[in-house]
Amino acid sequence: QAQVEESGGGLVQAGGSVRLSCVASTLSFDYSNMGWFRQAPGKEREAVACSTGTGGNTYYADSVKGRFTISRDNDKNTLYLQMNSLKPDDTAMYYCAIGGPRNCLQFQIESYAHYGQGTQVTVSS
Repeated sequence: QAQVEESGGGLVQAGGSVRLSCVASTLSFDYSNMGWFRQAPGKEREAVACSTGTGGNTYYADSVKGRFTISRDNDKNTLYLQMNSLKPDDTAMYYCAIGGPRNCLQFQIESYAHYGQGTQVTVSS
């Protein structure tokens, strides 16, 4: 069973930036499809950014396109989410998911083999 751990969340002012990290203990990290999901209070969990294991493709939800960047360092088994120009609506628990469909935007987090406990991002206005 792979271990997945997110970090990097915190309190940030609107317009600010945060970089989330996700370290996964899996031998198949290099060719695993991965994604970042988030869940705001009172809302359903949604996918925001995806990274494919082959082809190097990325997908973004319209709400974060142009502001968030997903990247990965296969040598460190780490997935990142650089979040810029943050808005109060970005406040949510952010989860990293590994080992699932290529385009996470079309699936629920449960479609992935492994996901973590999440890291909280709070954006103040």
